[in-house]
Amino acid sequence: MKKQPNFLFIITDQHRADHLGCYGNPIVKTPNIDGLATDGTRFERFYVANPICMPNRASIMTGRMCSAHGARHNGIPLSRDHTTFVELLRDAGYKTGLIGKSHLQSFTGLPATNAFKPEAGKHTPSKELRDAYKNNRHSIEYDLEDTTRWDTPLASRIGEDFYGFEHVEVAAGHADQACGDYLLWAREQRPDFDDLVGPKNALPDNRIDAPQAWRTAVPEELYSTSWIADRSKDWLSERANEDAPFFLQMSFPDPHHPFTPPGKYWDMYDPEDVKLPASFSKGSLPPIIAMEKARQDGSDPRDNQNPFTVTEKEARDITALTYGMITMIDDAIGNVLKQLETLGLADDTIVIFTSDHGDYMGDHGLMLKLLLHYQGIIRVPFIWNDPQQPKNALTDQSLASSIDISATILERAGIQQFNGLQGRDLFSGEAPEAVVIEEDSQRLMTGFDRPQRVRTIVTDRYRMSLREGEDWSELYDLKSDPLEMRNLYEDAIHAETRSKLTDVMLRRMISLQDRAPLPAYRA
Repeated sequence: MKKQPNFLFIITDQHRADHLGCYGNPIVKTPNIDGLATDGTRFERFYVANPICMPNRASIMTGRMCSAHGARHNGIPLSRDHTTFVELLRDAGYKTGLIGKSHLQSFTGLPATNAFKPEAGKHTPSKELRDAYKNNRHSIEYDLEDTTRWDTPLASRIGEDFYGFEHVEVAAGHADQACGDYLLWAREQRPDFDDLVGPKNALPDNRIDAPQAWRTAVPEELYSTSWIADRSKDWLSERANEDAPFFLQMSFPDPHHPFTPPGKYWDMYDPEDVKLPASFSKGSLPPIIAMEKARQDGSDPRDNQNPFTVTEKEARDITALTYGMITMIDDAIGNVLKQLETLGLADDTIVIFTSDHGDYMGDHGLMLKLLLHYQGIIRVPFIWNDPQQPKNALTDQSLASSIDISATILERAGIQQFNGLQGRDLFSGEAPEAVVIEEDSQRLMTGFDRPQRVRTIVTDRYRMSLREGEDWSELYDLKSDPLEMRNLYEDAIHAETRSKLTDVMLRRMISLQDRAPLPAYRA
């Protein structure tokens, strides 16, 4: 029987596709990631199932849309009742490890918003809103990533199974405020570590003045990116003399905000070298107008997870810092790839690179993510580097989705897919007519007076986004308007196109209706 391949699955956080050299960025230095593309396949049109951390990570793990696995937005953990592709790898004899960010469960410890509380005056015996699910994922087994309770390593609290991972070392949170197992380790290295993190402990720097950006006092060797690479190298060393194949997910919390690259990575890039997007300051959708007004009158705090508008200088500053975070990740990846070579594992290891979602990063004057499905947040990098395939750069232009990752890995490992997996093997030659992106919000944000539900379809030429409860939607011709600056939805000339796309969306959503569970008998 042919030896099953190893897998090194690398995932970054909030990393848009064009923030890599191999995707055309002329400034950011990513030679190691670019090298994976040079010897592998780079997918040009790879989209997320959901442009938010927890939902899309759950979709990657299950190969299912959020409407199927139920983790529709941050704050809803992935059910332990749902099968993951990592479980199938483990059951087939793979050694499985997760080092870095997981975010399959909530880590803030904060309560849900008031939108999910019972109505005053209504009979509610439990004093809580009754859910449609009796097992609604509110039990203690879904508090494992709660950083307010993270006093001992996650591994000591889960045995040898966390969604299929036998080995876990987790960094929750982001930037220099990363925590979890990583923070326990950092405090062991430096008892005063807590005095190095956050804006109050930042090193002085007059060059940068932008929201959620500070010059961290954490040294490079103690930063989460370095810890993840070092722990991954150690885990791989333990696999060198084993016969069993392995799957390692190496997951970096960066380049997600706050923007705190350490050491030399802080000023590695000059903001003056950053070219602003051509769409900068050209956003005309109602929420963008509201965000810009809030920025100008000082009513938008710009210190949380919600999107906000920025000045030209802020956009350049933040982008330059993001490039520093990305190059640090690239250096860390290079160290791990060298370890694979040193251990003699490189020829048997498929290396995969992607991100969980993108960032506006100045598009239309915006920063961060949420609710406006511009290419910057829904399109992410995906690189597949298989040493058993010819070493030449290939670019796949077909539409692909994060739900396809699990099916592709299982196919390459020779493992039967499970019923209900909605993705496809990316090398099967069969591409869908369209990909669907889902997003449900749980809180209000500037420019909206209610939580949003958005459904987006991307075809070979168009992007259309429909939302519940609003009197506007979006339609863009990506061929003539790749920067999505001309909304055609209300244009009478494009009424037929809108109608056809609505039909395509409906048919694609029907095809994504759940096929689980399997029947036990005929009726």
